Order: sequence, then structure tokens, then C-alpha cells
Amino acid sequence: MDLLRSLPIGLYLEQPITWLHRLDPRVKLAWLMTFLIAPILANPIWRLMLVGMLIILTLSAAIPLRVWKQQMGMLLLFCLLVFGISTIAPDALPSEHQPRLPADELAFSQQPKTLPEPTKPKPWYEPFNLDSKSTTQKPKSPTQKSLPQPTNYNYVLLKQGPIKITRKSLDLAINVSTLFFTVIYSTNLYLLTTASEEITTAIENLMQPLRRLNWPVTEIALTLTLSLRFIPLVLEEIQNLVRSVRTRAINWKKLGLRRAAQVWLMIAERLLENLLLRAEQIASAMQVRGFTSPDQHRVAWHQLHLKIRDWIAIACLIVLWSARLVWGWDS
Repeated sequence: MDLLRSLPIGLYLEQPITWLHRLDPRVKLAWLMTFLIAPILANPIWRLMLVGMLIILTLSAAIPLRVWKQQMGMLLLFCLLVFGISTIAPDALPSEHQPRLPADELAFSQQPKTLPEPTKPKPWYEPFNLDSKSTTQKPKSPTQKSLPQPTNYNYVLLKQGPIKITRKSLDLAINVSTLFFTVIYSTNLYLLTTASEEITTAIENLMQPLRRLNWPVTEIALTLTLSLRFIPLVLEEIQNLVRSVRTRAINWKKLGLRRAAQVWLMIAERLLENLLLRAEQIASAMQVRGFTSPDQHRVAWHQLHLKIRDWIAIACLIVLWSARLVWGWDS
């Protein structure tokens, strides 16, 4: 088991270099926020269009099949499962119910046990012979046809046995499944085509106005860089511990619940010790190189300059938001 290669979420693709890699990280961050914010209060057609845009971006960037097959395959299967369950589930419309107790309990309790018989209407009161029997609706005969509907609108789209699909449940299924796919896959695609140093550099550049409020922008960027660099070390330590447990061929059935919990507690303690040791080694390496503060020892990994392709991406982003504000609202 190799967690650094088999884990499909959050990996950075170093080769091949696609056109998504060459975009400015600030522009890609703006597109990422668009995919995260645009589904809010959007209609189902707009949500499906965002899903199609993500798939088209993946295919147009010529990302290898072995990479996005693992990332998109399980996610699509999960979203289809959520779509199917939400479609046949109740649509959660409020149902009318009658209160258990009467509104006026005192007046209800003072009523007589037997109600008086209704008075018979006098014959001179109904000159046109419009009595109660004549005003009651007669049941429809089997040969009587119902009036044609003015439109072909049907709230219930499909009803087959216990399966019932309504318009509300279908809209809810589309909203939930597309939201899962958009939020997870857009973030994954951003991490797939953007290095951790580029992410921190873009965030630091966009947070420059906060310096006027005495915010430690450089310290925040440095902390984010170290945390992103520390994630592979955590996966590596977990992988080494799992391999060490497998080589010992422990029979978990004979250990019992108590001893198995003690073994896992020892493994977690060892993992914490190794991670603290790695953190101490990183701190020592920074001190040996004379690192005192981020402002005095700044390392610029990437120079951010907007190029022609970045301006084209910004123009497409403006067009997308214009269409979203005009046609994308949920009615």
C-alpha cells in the first residue's frame, strides 16, 4: 500500500504540464471560488452546466486518464447514488394535520352529550324546490368524461408501486448531487494543477490590503506553506506504521477487544511522536539556515504576472458571472 500514490484526493500532477498548470494561481483561485459560490440559489439547469464545464475542463486539459479516472470515477458513482436515493425519497412537502385537542376546550366540554335533531325546513321556505337533497352532488357515472386539462403539467412524474417521483424530489436530487460533485471535484482539480507554493503565493498576494490592518499576512502564508508541505510527511508516517504492523502478522481475533485497543493506542502514540520529531527537524533546518522572521527571509518561489491566457480566463469569468446573474436564478 502506497498512500502517496494511491490516494486520489489532493495530489499535485507534476507531469505533464497542461494549460491549467500555466494559468496564474490567482485566476485559478477566482475560478475555484466561482464554482463554489455559483451553485447557491441557482436553478437545476445551471448546476448541471457547472458539472459539464468541470468535465470539459478536465478533458480539454489533456489530463492523463489514469489520474482523473480515480478522482472522477468514484465521485460520479457517489453522486449518482445520492441522485437515485434523493429522487425516490419523499419530497418533504408540509402536510396538513388536524390538532389532537380542540381549540376551545372549555366550550367543547360544556356541550350536551346528545345533539338536538336538525329542524325540518318548511315547505313555503323553498319555493323552487331547492332542498338539500337536490343540491347534493351526484356521483359521476362511469361513462361521464372528465374535463380536459388546460396544460400538460403533472406534479407526479412517475408512480410505479412504492416508487414515486415528483418534480420537487427530482429538483432536490439534482441540487444535492451536483453540489457534491461541484464542490469536491472543483477543489480537487485546483489542487491537481496548482502547486502548494503557488497557492500560498496567490493567497499572500490577494491578502496584501490586510497589511493596513496590521494583519501578519506573511506569517499566515508561511504557516499555510508549511502545513501543505507537512501533509505528505503525515501520509508517509502512517504508511510506514501500517507496513510495520502488517509485517508482524498480528492475529487480531486472538487479541480481543481490549488488547487490540491497546495496540492501536500504541500505534497512535508512535505516530504522534514521529510527527513531532519531523516538526522539530524542520524547525532545526530553518534555524540552521538563519531563518528569523518571514519578512527578513522571504523566498519567492513564483513570480506572479498576468499573461494573455490569464486575461482570456478573466474575460470568460466575467461572461460566466453575467450569465449567472441574468439566467441562473432559481425561480
